Amino acid sequence: NSKMKKGKIKFFNKDKGFGFIIDSEDDQEVFFHISGLSAKYKNPQKDDVVCYEESDGKKGIVAVNISKV
Repeated sequence: NSKMKKGKIKFFNKDKGFGFIIDSEDDQEVFFHISGLSAKYKNPQKDDVVCYEESDGKKGIVAVNISKV
């Protein structure tokens, strides 16, 4: 069930360590936390194109396993 999705980073707050990805298929916003980034992807920037998996977080769907395309 964990198929990789693709999207673009809409917003990232480096100080607080979270942001949002816009899914490229349905334009949904998906929350992510810096802990959901893959080991090689350390410095997310607005407009980066990424792939990710969705997971159930405390407040809904969150992006995990995020890596830059």
